[in-house]
Amino acid sequence: MIYTVDLGGTPLSVEVDGDGARLVTGSPLATVRQVPGTPLWVLTIGSAVHELVVERTGAGRVALTIDGYRLEAEALDERSRAVRAMAATTAVAAGPAPLRAPMPGLIVRVQAAVGDRVAAGATLIVMEAMKMENELRATGAGTVRAVRVAPGTAVEKGMVLVELDP
Repeated sequence: MIYTVDLGGTPLSVEVDGDGARLVTGSPLATVRQVPGTPLWVLTIGSAVHELVVERTGAGRVALTIDGYRLEAEALDERSRAVRAMAATTAVAAGPAPLRAPMPGLIVRVQAAVGDRVAAGATLIVMEAMKMENELRATGAGTVRAVRVAPGTAVEKGMVLVELDP
């Protein structure tokens, strides 16, 4: 099985099988073999041999002690790495979205001030567009961080009117 190991921000490919593990970048650069019945491993890089202690510190996380130096690493198999990548691409921002103008118009009333705690659905802005007044409401509960408009302000579609913090 091939693992991607993040060692201090450097990704390394490591192939693990019944004989041990090999660092792979085109050709094997290093091998690791466990000393049977001990927590010790032998790391061979070229002709140099090093003592290695591996401690599991969490899911996919390990602490490596090599010749007295401790390093933190994360090892993910191909499936776990793919799941993490997929989760990262589908992650959504936390907290309420900023209130944006749904169309061009004129701000009639601002019903929120910086520091106000608002509930989801609370009216924040009243805007006139096409001779109608529209109540623009908070998409989620939060605290008003910034109000970017005042009554009488002409706005364009998509302009940020109010920013909220969770």
